[in-house]
Amino acid sequence: MLVLANAIDQMNRAVASVIRWLALIMVLVQFCIVIGRYVFGFNSIAAQESVLYMHAALFMLGAGFTLLVDKHVRVDVFYAKVSHVARRRIDIFGHLFLLIPSMTALLYWSWPSVRNSWKILEGPISVGGIEAVFLLKSLIPAFCILILLQSLALLVHLFHEKSAA
Repeated sequence: MLVLANAIDQMNRAVASVIRWLALIMVLVQFCIVIGRYVFGFNSIAAQESVLYMHAALFMLGAGFTLLVDKHVRVDVFYAKVSHVARRRIDIFGHLFLLIPSMTALLYWSWPSVRNSWKILEGPISVGGIEAVFLLKSLIPAFCILILLQSLALLVHLFHEKSAA
C-alpha cells in the first residue's frame, strides 16, 4: 500500500510540474490581450476564454499537489495547538468523514453534466469563444479524482506513520 501511496504522490507532483507553467502562460496571454486591446484595438474572445481555461486548469489540477504538500486551506482553530497524535487523528477524521465523502458526492453529482457536455461537444461560453466547454467541465471529475487519490495516499501515510511509531 505504501508503494501505491508513493506512486500517487509522484503522480500529483508530475501533474503539478506540468501545470505550473500555466501560471506563466496565463500571465503572458493576459498581457497580450491587454496590449492587443489598448494599443492595437484588437480583441479576441477566444484569447480571453483561454485565460479562464488556464486558470481553471491550474487550480483544479493543482489541488491534489496542494493537498500533498499541506498548503491547502485548513481551519486550524485547534490544529496548531494540539499534539502530533491529535493532529494525525484530526487529519484521519477529515479525510474519512469530510474530504472523501464530499469529493465522492461532487464526482457523482457532476458526472451527468460532464457526460452530457461531452455527448453534445458543448460549445463556447461566448460567441467567438473556445468551442470546448466540455473540456472545461472535465476538470471537475479530474479534480475530484486527483483529490480522492491524494487523500487515500495521505491516509496510507498516516496509518503507516502510526504503525512505524
